[in-house]
Amino acid sequence: MNKSFGLWSAIFLGIGSMVGAGIFVLLGESGSIAGNLVWISFVLGGIIALSAGYSLAKLAVAYPSRGGMVEYLVQCYGEGIFSGSISILFYLSSIVGITMVAKTFGVYMAHMFSQNGAFYNDIYAVAILLFFVIINLAGSSMIAKSENIIVITKLTIIIAFTIIVFFYIKPELLSFKDAPAFQNVFFAISLTFFAYGGFSVISNTAEDMDNPKATMMKAMMYSILIVMVLYIAVAFAVFGNLPLEQIVKAKDYALAVAAKPAFGQIGFTIMAIAALISTSSSINANLYATTNITYQMAKDGDLPKVYERNVWHSNEGLLISTVFLIFLILFFNLSEIATLGSIYILFIHVFVHVGHLIKIKKTGASKVIIVFSIITLSITIILALIYTSKHMNNIGYYVVGGFLLSYAIEMILRLTTKRVVQKQTGVNNE
Repeated sequence: MNKSFGLWSAIFLGIGSMVGAGIFVLLGESGSIAGNLVWISFVLGGIIALSAGYSLAKLAVAYPSRGGMVEYLVQCYGEGIFSGSISILFYLSSIVGITMVAKTFGVYMAHMFSQNGAFYNDIYAVAILLFFVIINLAGSSMIAKSENIIVITKLTIIIAFTIIVFFYIKPELLSFKDAPAFQNVFFAISLTFFAYGGFSVISNTAEDMDNPKATMMKAMMYSILIVMVLYIAVAFAVFGNLPLEQIVKAKDYALAVAAKPAFGQIGFTIMAIAALISTSSSINANLYATTNITYQMAKDGDLPKVYERNVWHSNEGLLISTVFLIFLILFFNLSEIATLGSIYILFIHVFVHVGHLIKIKKTGASKVIIVFSIITLSITIILALIYTSKHMNNIGYYVVGGFLLSYAIEMILRLTTKRVVQKQTGVNNE
């Protein structure tokens, strides 16, 4: 089987990973904070993503591994409690990410059938999750093989929507005069950065890349820049067609509502279908990826051996992850999930890039860019916590709880199994 990635296949993978369910929900969520200035939040989030992507690309070339960020944590901090705890937090944040995608599917499906309310949203979310759990247990490759077609379809719909809707833009809706307070632009960056979050998967391809030293950095930069242009264009199209109050009211499905002025109800339906296609493929791909994460971490020693056990054509890690997913779907709303996911990912990025400074002589990276990434990500975390604490009183407890849970799991595993997560690669000196 040909496993090699060239420049464009890696770029395509990155774009497909970034332009997923996030744009269908995070545009409305971040727009409810920054209003018609959200495009600036996407610019700033993109700049931070570029600096973080630069750091990951350098690490990927030095430590080519399918383990990606988990591998970099272990390489930078050693096979200790800290790297083990953050690796578990990375797994938990992946679970949170899948929850957001499933709940997005539920929201769009419910509105397709004019069924409003959290009950219907959650029913559809759990149903689509269980459907793809069965698909993954059966080991079906049908959907995986059609992933490229799905990516092309959703990109075509989004780009066509953006181009056509641009002709219906009302300039007064984009006026700075009626914009929210400018500081809200910075409060929304945590969510806009989360919308770029898929860029990290490019670093996972280093082991299967023809010439990572020549290809990895280009693939990382080009994919983020292309997506940044697309996100900014979509933001202008949506906020130039809908008054802010309508976007806030329909923030969980704003992209579909924005299609109504140009296309009417059929526009809403087409964008909703695009969201369903996008979220479906994302749930399938991320369930597969999370199953592999649990399997690899259990194999390396950082999760109980039960995660390794075979169940049909998958492993027990998929079933355990599914229990966590259903719990999050039923007991957290979409805004809480998006906020939690974005903050966890920001923290993990900070830890990875701080660790990069320890290995910077081996990676040959620019210290200025790495420090810039760490500072901007840290400021974004602080701003996100300040803003969300005013609207989500328990956010601090959830964030601290995530860290404590990860640490507790790591300590319990070390005491009971005597296994630790291990390095998988040496330094590539080519």
